[in-house]
Amino acid sequence: MTLSRKLFASYVLLVAASSITLVIAADHSLRSRLLTEATVEVTRETAFLVHAVAGRHGAALDALVYRLGRETGRRVTVIDTTGLVIADSDFPHDQLATLENHATRPEFRAALHGATGTDLRHSVSTGRWELKVAMPIAGGAARVSTPLPQVDAVVADAQNAVLLGGLLALAVGAVLAFGFARSVARPLLRLREAAQAFAHGTSTTIDTRGRDEVGDLARTLRTLQENLSRRMADLERERAEMTALISSMVEGVIALDASGAVTALNPAARELLRLAPAGPPPVALELFRQRPAHDLVEKSLAGGASAGLEIELDDRTVLLSGHPLPTGGAVLVLHDITGLKRLENVRRDFVANVSHELKTPLTVIRGYAETLLAEETPPDIRKGFIEKVLANAQRMQQLVDDLLDLSRIESGAWTPRLEWLALAPLIQEVWTTVKPRADAQRLTFESEIAPNAAAVKADGPGARQILLNILDNSVRYTPPGGRVSVRSSRSTEGVIVEISDTGVGIPSDHLPRIFERFYRVDAARSRELGGTGLGLAIVKHLVEAHGGRVTAESALGAGTTIRVLFPEPPTG
Repeated sequence: MTLSRKLFASYVLLVAASSITLVIAADHSLRSRLLTEATVEVTRETAFLVHAVAGRHGAALDALVYRLGRETGRRVTVIDTTGLVIADSDFPHDQLATLENHATRPEFRAALHGATGTDLRHSVSTGRWELKVAMPIAGGAARVSTPLPQVDAVVADAQNAVLLGGLLALAVGAVLAFGFARSVARPLLRLREAAQAFAHGTSTTIDTRGRDEVGDLARTLRTLQENLSRRMADLERERAEMTALISSMVEGVIALDASGAVTALNPAARELLRLAPAGPPPVALELFRQRPAHDLVEKSLAGGASAGLEIELDDRTVLLSGHPLPTGGAVLVLHDITGLKRLENVRRDFVANVSHELKTPLTVIRGYAETLLAEETPPDIRKGFIEKVLANAQRMQQLVDDLLDLSRIESGAWTPRLEWLALAPLIQEVWTTVKPRADAQRLTFESEIAPNAAAVKADGPGARQILLNILDNSVRYTPPGGRVSVRSSRSTEGVIVEISDTGVGIPSDHLPRIFERFYRVDAARSRELGGTGLGLAIVKHLVEAHGGRVTAESALGAGTTIRVLFPEPPTG
C-alpha cells in the first residue's frame, strides 16, 4: 500500500472512529437524561396516585385505578402489605388473582419498607421495558409504570441525526484526508524516486524548496547525493588507476576470494598461465600442478604470507609468492625469472669456460716454468720450452683481449664511428693478416665485389675485426688445398658481404649456437688450432651495433657461408 493510501485510510478511520464514539456518547448521555426526566415525572404521578387512592377500597379503588390508568396512559398497580395485587389498571378485577406476588419486586420492596422505590426492567406481565416507581400507602403500596417507547424514539431520532452528521463529517473528512495525504506523500514520493534513481547510478534533481521537515530531508538527501557522487568518482578513479597499474605490470597478479576462486587476474598472469585473454579462469588450485604451489596457495588463504617459491610453468621459470588479504582471500604474484635464470646459466657457463680456457695455458706455462727452474736443460730444449710458454701466454693474452672487446661492446661503451669504406682494399688488407697461415695450408682466396656494393658505411676498426674473425675461422677450419671466397651484393636493406669456405662444415644441430660465447662444435680441435671461442660472438655484437645482422649456412663436410648485412645509411 502506498504512503498516500495509508495516510488516507488512517484519516478516514480516525473520522469514522470519532463519529461512532460521538454516536455512542450521545446515545448514552441522551438516554440517561431522558430516563432521569421520566423518573421525575413518574415520581410526581406516583405521589399524586398515593394521594388519590388514600382511603379507597374495593370497587372504588379498582374504578379509580382503572380511570387513572386510562387517562394518563400509565399502568397503575396497588398491592397490599403481603404483595398481592388488589388493583391494576391493565387487568380486570377478576384476573388479579392470576398475577404474581409483587412483594419481591425491587420498587415494591423499597415501598413496603417506607421508601420510594424505582426500577427499570422488562415487565413479565406486559412484555415491555417499563419504568416503575412505587410509594408506600396505608395498608400497602402504589406503583406507576410507564413504557419507554417515547424515550427510545427520541434517542433513535437523536442517534440518526448524530449518525447523519457523522457520515457527512466522514465524507468531508475523506475529501480533506485525500488532499492532505497527497500533499504530504507527493514530496516524499519524489524523494523516494530520487533516492531510487541515485541508487541505480542515475543522476537526478532533488527539489529542496520546502521549508518543513520534508524540505530538510530533501536538502539532507541532496548533500548525501553530492558526497556519495564525489566519493564514487574518487573510487572509480582509484579503481581505474589500480586496474591500469595492475594491467601494465610485467608480474602476473591473481586475486582470490576466501573460497579459493579466482576473482581477477591481469594479462601478464593469463600469459604466464597460458590462459585465454578472456573467459572465466579456473580455481586457484587448478592453475598449478606442483604440490608446493598448492601448499603456498592454501597457506595464503589461511592468512599466512608466503615467500617466493620457484616453480616451472611449461618452458618458463616463475617465482610464486602469496599474500593474504585483510577481508579474506589472497593475492598471488607470479614473477617470470626465466631471463634471470638464463643469464645465471650464461654467467655460470661463462665463468666455467673462462676458467677452463685459462687453466690449460696456465697449466702448460707452470709446467714448463717449473721444469726450467728444476733442471739443467740443453739450450735447444730450453728454447722450445720458452717458445711453448710464450705461445700459451699469447693465447691467454688473446683470450683476455677478446673478453675485454666483447664486454666493451655488450656494455654499450663502444659505438661505431661510421665512415664510407671501400670493400676491395679492406678485404685485401684483412686477408693479408691471415695469408701466412692460408699459404701454409695452400688455400685459394677469391674476392668478387659487385659494382653496386663496392662500399659500406661502417666503423673502420669494427669492420676490420668482423672480417678478420670470420676469415680467421675460415682459414682455421678449412683443410689444405681448400678455398676461401668473399663476395658482396646489394639488397633492399643494404650491402651483404658473404664469406664462404670449403672447410669441415658445421652440423645442423650446432648451427643455431655458433654465435654464442665459448661455443665450439669440436672443442678439442678448436683449442688445438688456437681459437678462443669468442670470435663469432664478437662478430655478432659488432654487426648488431651497426644495426645489421649476421647469419650462417653450413653442412657437415661441405663448408660454411657467413653473411653479414651492413644496413643502408639513412638519407638526409
